[in-house]
Amino acid sequence: MKYKDYYAILGVERGASADAIKKAYRKLAQKYHPDVSKDPKGEEKFKELAEAYQTLKDPEKRAAYDQLGSGFREGQEFRPPPDWEKQFHFREGDGAARGFSFDDLDLGDLFESLSGRARRGGGGARARAAMPIPGEDYEVTVHLPLEDAHRGTQVDLALEMPEYDAQGGVRRVPKTIKARIPKGATDGQRLRLRGQGGKGMNGGRDGDLYLNIVLHPHPLFRPSGHDLYLDLPLAPWEAALGATVEVPTLDGRVALKVPPRTAAGRKLRLAHKGLAKPGGGEGDLYAIVEIVNPTVLSERERELFEELAKQSRFDPRGHFAEKSHGE
Repeated sequence: MKYKDYYAILGVERGASADAIKKAYRKLAQKYHPDVSKDPKGEEKFKELAEAYQTLKDPEKRAAYDQLGSGFREGQEFRPPPDWEKQFHFREGDGAARGFSFDDLDLGDLFESLSGRARRGGGGARARAAMPIPGEDYEVTVHLPLEDAHRGTQVDLALEMPEYDAQGGVRRVPKTIKARIPKGATDGQRLRLRGQGGKGMNGGRDGDLYLNIVLHPHPLFRPSGHDLYLDLPLAPWEAALGATVEVPTLDGRVALKVPPRTAAGRKLRLAHKGLAKPGGGEGDLYAIVEIVNPTVLSERERELFEELAKQSRFDPRGHFAEKSHGE
């Protein structure tokens, strides 16, 4: 009997967990399945994978396999240790149960018969090749205006998905999916649509479709999670004396009170005027103050600014002198 390194076939360590073995098998089975693989040896590799997984996923079969030893090379002729088959239970009538020579027995068929779990009437290789394979997961990028993310929307996705004909051939067919985007979607969020990915094979579950949300740049607002930031231009007298100004939000214009002596760069918070949150409520809107001077002055405006310059004791660079004296 020739030795097969089932762990090497699946690309896992001998001490790998059952979950790691399952993940490794699923990844490789999708790659080498005869219906999708272009590898000329894909079918042979798929059968090896199925054989290895059928043995290692079963605790009793794995224990029996591990007791064969790990010092053999792939394809090396070997014989199981003395009385090895007596430690385990084979179907009545199997060669191992009768104690005949292992010389003409395939390792996969031997483990297929262990504990009577072999599928009757199917034939080893054919039964293993018919194992359920989950469908492939897909990802698409969905670009949204900020307003649609705030209120929620529906998008029509025109995709191409692989489809298999009766002969196992693969062709790509168009598929339109109407996806509901809940309100409060944020930039970089990943939404999952169950069962909207690739079709499963041999009764395996359909894959999922993941939507990666990207928000369009907005001319006014900068999103950060569910909060929004807005640049708020103020005239010098509005910042100095205080004022009530109108500012835009995603739900319309609101009044904002600007306190006297407001400095440039100050953040003025409007609670619950940001993006909607999926569970209810909204983020906040932060207005960042900018002091803007008029670019065109009338004669009277110039006179007023000149009078202000003469009367004001404000020195915007006074801290320069303080720093110099401190040094």
